[in-house]
Amino acid sequence: MFLHPPDPGLAERLRSAVRRWGGDFEVVPTDDWRSVVRAFDGPVVHLTMYGLPLARVEPRFAGAERLLLVVGGAKVPGELYREATYNVAVGHQPHSEVAAVAVVLEHLLGLPGPRAWRGARQAVAPRARGKRLAVLGGKA
Repeated sequence: MFLHPPDPGLAERLRSAVRRWGGDFEVVPTDDWRSVVRAFDGPVVHLTMYGLPLARVEPRFAGAERLLLVVGGAKVPGELYREATYNVAVGHQPHSEVAAVAVVLEHLLGLPGPRAWRGARQAVAPRARGKRLAVLGGKA
């Protein structure tokens, strides 16, 4: 994940989550999002509620070997809309950036239901009510 603007606190919280929940995830702080987008060798998919519907444009990038998903905050520069290969909406109402990434990844990867990631020290123990974490070999 490229993180702009760099935020050491957020980067450490993400690294901490990866240590606990597992998976292969790296945070790369960057001061220049433009160079990341322009240098990327593959489709750049900007997730925004103002884009074209996911179902309509997904076939154009679904088979790409590499894909850069871009999400922005409250004030996304108009330049990003021009630089992106695709401006894609998972819905045309305000939504969470994290939710947009989750929806696109589920569509592209056909992810199975909940599971523990490789290297995880904890996982959610499904329950009808309440919440419980399962410790998976090691300290959570």
